[in-house]
Amino acid sequence: MATHLADTTVLNNGIKMPWLGLGVWKVKEGDEVQHAILSAIETGYRAIDTAAVYGNEAGVGDAIRDSGIARDQLFITTKVWNSDQGYETTLKAFDESMKKLRLDYLDLYLVHWPVQGKYLDTWKALEKLYRDGYVRAIGVSNFHVHHLEDLKQNSEIVPAVDQVEYHPLLTQKELLAYCKENGIQMEAWSPLMQGNLDQPVLVEIGQKYGKSPAQVILRWDLQNGVVTIPKSVTPERIRQNADVFDFTLTAEEMEQISRLNQNKRFGPDPDNFDF
Repeated sequence: MATHLADTTVLNNGIKMPWLGLGVWKVKEGDEVQHAILSAIETGYRAIDTAAVYGNEAGVGDAIRDSGIARDQLFITTKVWNSDQGYETTLKAFDESMKKLRLDYLDLYLVHWPVQGKYLDTWKALEKLYRDGYVRAIGVSNFHVHHLEDLKQNSEIVPAVDQVEYHPLLTQKELLAYCKENGIQMEAWSPLMQGNLDQPVLVEIGQKYGKSPAQVILRWDLQNGVVTIPKSVTPERIRQNADVFDFTLTAEEMEQISRLNQNKRFGPDPDNFDF
């Protein structure tokens, strides 16, 4: 169980990945993304998650260089966007991302969405990048069990990570169980339900520990064995999101939170996404 911001999980290829990182979805390119990342790194974060479609990879790269932290101490993730999927186009998209980030290698590269008819070829490109040493680990995002099964039957490398929408209103129990059984690390995006935190159970549990509903959710994620990347551009909130390692939820509290599940998505369903 994670007890410190520096704690890591070990992926299925032996690579260590921090349990908690900073997500930069909808964070503006330039000063905003750079300040958020520098604040996070100063707090002790070592994982940063971006994507080609976020349009802020250059700012992420600038912040990495300005941080003064050795490259091998950071864990950087980006993702190939849907319009670039396919074998050759993914390889080209990867090159573009690396130019913007100005990095020699990437820690984790993800297929952003399971674009039907393309994601298998996209995955083959990721396998090549991994074998050629440009990426330390490869994975997927927004893949349901049936997508993961399809990959399993038609590829050589099992994804190291599946990054999906995951929070108390969308507990994805079947997917989480599948990932654990198959050595895939689940990672939560939008863990804080895009600000919809007014659940009495979360408030009540938080009061017991002197924590906010957001901190209770992040602790619930970690105790469920799910890597989490809350987004914030506010230094104080970035610090608060990392202050979740000094308390432990009881089994009963974990279950109380899980019972909030409504299978409610704040983002698109991967099976009904307009690719």
